[in-house]
Amino acid sequence: MKLNYDTVNITFSMEQYRISSLHFVYEQFLRSIPCHSHSDNSYEIHYISHGKGKVKINGVLYPIVPNTLYITGPHVEHEQIPDPQDPMFEYCIYLKTEKLSKRKQQKKADNYMQLFLETTFWFGQDSQNIHSLMQQIFFELEKKYDGYHKLVETLLQQLIIKMTRNYVRIPMNQEKTIPFDLGYGKFLIIEEYFLYEYKNLSLNILSELLGLGPRQTERLLKKHYGKSFLQKKTEARMSAALIFLLDPNKRITDIALDIGYSSSEHFSNAFKRYFGMTAREYRKKC
Repeated sequence: MKLNYDTVNITFSMEQYRISSLHFVYEQFLRSIPCHSHSDNSYEIHYISHGKGKVKINGVLYPIVPNTLYITGPHVEHEQIPDPQDPMFEYCIYLKTEKLSKRKQQKKADNYMQLFLETTFWFGQDSQNIHSLMQQIFFELEKKYDGYHKLVETLLQQLIIKMTRNYVRIPMNQEKTIPFDLGYGKFLIIEEYFLYEYKNLSLNILSELLGLGPRQTERLLKKHYGKSFLQKKTEARMSAALIFLLDPNKRITDIALDIGYSSSEHFSNAFKRYFGMTAREYRKKC
């Protein structure tokens, strides 16, 4: 099951910032999502309504149960692993933020927006009835009744405020973000490309998707992710490999082909360079 709304692009302002909501997804995880991260000024709100699993955030494993809420901001690496006996259902909303020019800024009324921006990672149990809010948002996106666009803007504003209320009640990790100056949609294209197309990653294809030249794409990746295309490509394939290696019935030769390597030897050499151990050693360790 998967509901996906990625062409809505709802944009609104809160305090001194413009917020664009580019991606709304509700799905049941029947497979693991490899480790990935998002670009500058990107925030992904995750709410688990049903089911169980685990999420690995910046190398730390957290248990997922119903009513789990967590946010992953810029450059926060995360990997989602469902419980095969009771796979989790997740609401996920992807946001991009941009500071308004002084001429367009609204009068500052509260510090909740600054708190939201500074909290690039938070994990805990929701205390603000966000499940009901998520249901309303996705209902409006599905039905598209008159005025739904404006109503979803209002619901998203409530969501951001309720997120910060969760932060105040439970300790949080904070990290400053930095501004960006590129079209929002490009970052979603980049992140989904590396997340789902790890088998056939191509700089030329990514460049075409972005409407840029290969050199421009390389500069974009270096500036906003701190990595070259080749580094991002290797990272994506190695993250997928770790997921596949957890399946004892999957041969290493098959894993190599599934993630885009021409042979198991090529994959094994790349895996050892990246992790400092062979794939078989990693599988045995796990």
